[in-house]
Amino acid sequence: MKPVNELDSSLVDNGGFFTDSFFQRFQLRPASAPLVLKDGLSKNYSFPTFYGDVTCAIAIFLCDYGRAEAIMPDPSMKPVKMPGGRSVVLFSCYEYKNVMNLVPYNEIAMTIPIMVDAGYVPPLLPLIMDFKRKGYYVFSMPVTSLENQIRGTKIWGLPKVVEEIEISTDGSHCTTVARDDNGEVYLDLSIPKTGSTKHFDETGYLYSMLEGKLLKSQTNFKGDFAVNTNPSLLWKKGQRTQNPALKLGTSSRADNLRALKIEEVAFQFRYAQSMNSCFDLPLEDW
Repeated sequence: MKPVNELDSSLVDNGGFFTDSFFQRFQLRPASAPLVLKDGLSKNYSFPTFYGDVTCAIAIFLCDYGRAEAIMPDPSMKPVKMPGGRSVVLFSCYEYKNVMNLVPYNEIAMTIPIMVDAGYVPPLLPLIMDFKRKGYYVFSMPVTSLENQIRGTKIWGLPKVVEEIEISTDGSHCTTVARDDNGEVYLDLSIPKTGSTKHFDETGYLYSMLEGKLLKSQTNFKGDFAVNTNPSLLWKKGQRTQNPALKLGTSSRADNLRALKIEEVAFQFRYAQSMNSCFDLPLEDW
C-alpha cells in the first residue's frame, strides 16, 4: 500500500463494520479534547480504536539481549530474558481493512517483550505465564497513513513513520515488504499461512514514551491463528536456513534491525486471515 499523506477534515462514518460481539465488550468514549492534526484541522476520535477484519501475520525471533536492552528508553524497562543471553523481537504485520473513523492502512509493529519495575524474573517464564508488569515496547512502527502517524506520535509517543508497506496473501505465505523514504526495500518478511490452529482472545499492554513520561496502553485482540513453533531454538542457538523468512536490505532502516543480531531462524510464526482488535488511550495513574 502506497502512503496516504492527505488529511481529511471529517471522520469516516463506518460504525456499521463493528457489530461483532468482541466490540460489544468496550464502551466507546471521546477523548478529553480533539486532536490537532495540523493548523486549522482537528478531530474528536472515539476510543478505544476498533479494528475489524484485520489480516495479521506475526514472526517471533530471538535476538541479542544486550542489544535489546540498549534501545530501552527507560531504566525501569528490561527485555524478557531467554536462554543463551538472548531476548525476543516480534514483527507484527497488520492489514487494517476496517478502522473506526479512519481509512484503511497497513502497519508493522516491531516490538520487544519487556518487564517494567519487576525485579528478578526467571528467563522465558514471562512468555508463557501472566506477569503483572509484562508488556511490549514498540521500537519502530511504520504505517501507510499520515493521519495514523500523527495520532500515534501525539497520543502515545509511538515511533511511527510513514512508509510504503505491501502485504500480500497470495499462495501459501503472507509476505510483507517495507520500503524506506528512498523507495529501497529494507524489510522482506514471509510468514506461512498454515499451521496448528490456535484461538487467541487476549489482553496486553504496550509501553511507550511521550515527552519523557512512560505510558502504558491496553490492547485487545481475538482471532484464530495458524501457528508454527520451533522450540529447539531455546537450547540450540544460531540455527541456519537456506531460505530465511526475514530478509533485510542495506539501508539505515535495515541496519537498525541488523544491530539487534536477530537470529536467522524464527522461533514462531502466527497468521490470521481475519481477526478483531482494539487499542485504547494510555492508562491514568497506572
